[in-house]
Amino acid sequence: MNAAGTRSPSQRPAMEGTARPAVEVSALTRTFSDFVAVDRVTFRVAEGEIFGFLGPNGAGKTTTIKMLTGLLAPSAGDGRVASLDVRTESEEIKQRIGYMSQLFSLYGDLTVEENIAFFAGLYEVQGARYNARRDWVLEMAGLTTHRNMMTAQLPLGWKQRLALGCAVLHEPPILFLDEPTSGVDPISRRAFWELIYQLTANGTTVFVSTHYMEEAEYCDRLALMNRGRVIALDRPADLRAQMAEPILEVETSDASAAAQALQHQSGIVEAAMFGRALHVVVHDVEAARAFLPAFLAARGITTGAMQLVRSSLEDVFVSLVRREGGAVLG
Repeated sequence: MNAAGTRSPSQRPAMEGTARPAVEVSALTRTFSDFVAVDRVTFRVAEGEIFGFLGPNGAGKTTTIKMLTGLLAPSAGDGRVASLDVRTESEEIKQRIGYMSQLFSLYGDLTVEENIAFFAGLYEVQGARYNARRDWVLEMAGLTTHRNMMTAQLPLGWKQRLALGCAVLHEPPILFLDEPTSGVDPISRRAFWELIYQLTANGTTVFVSTHYMEEAEYCDRLALMNRGRVIALDRPADLRAQMAEPILEVETSDASAAAQALQHQSGIVEAAMFGRALHVVVHDVEAARAFLPAFLAARGITTGAMQLVRSSLEDVFVSLVRREGGAVLG
């Protein structure tokens, strides 16, 4: 268990190859005129797995999720969700899944309870089951005493939990979350992941896209996307282990300017900001220790401590995206 009491990804059982597929995708492609938004994507998600999609804006994450949730038809390739074909059974898929977008899909001019009732109607949750599920959502979201509050007036963290509750009101076996914590404060984000772990403990498969590196660490497996393609797919720890080159964390007076100055320099594989520090991927540690202070000082940048650090998921991500031609800008 971690400090918050949840089970960490390393404590969760290996999923791939040990459970039936909840989602299967083969060469899935989506084009818009001449633009290829999703390019021959292939992967498999096991039942009960937390499967993460990590990538920069424009990587194709949302477009892929829209195809899998029946909101967008593929241009080519195949996909199955809950054993249903994304091409021919999209309406059936919508009834078997939960879906939560980064906009939360709530109606601000309805009260909390009216939003719950609206989604219950969509999913035909009625009678005693509705009463039980409504009460569960209100308790889970911490809104039992705020059921008559207008949704537009809710703090962002409460809106997020309410949206999650509405998405799983009908107890779907598969839940799709598209950037669900965008703009939410770190405490609310952590509480949200507590809820995700509770759902998966009860057998729900969760497919989540994110650009937060710490969230990616919570997933059982990750697909890293860039320019419409899956460029890596593995468990977070195994992705980090793929980083063979040593990494120096360097204190500088201007990490951003230092990262720019070090691009394409001999002996430097990558240089990127990591928080306020600078991570420099190098071929030779001792040569880099000798080179960096003088090189940066000549450009008006002072250096402090330099230490070897273990690769983070962010290091791996930056390295792979750059290797694949960089992120799409704009």
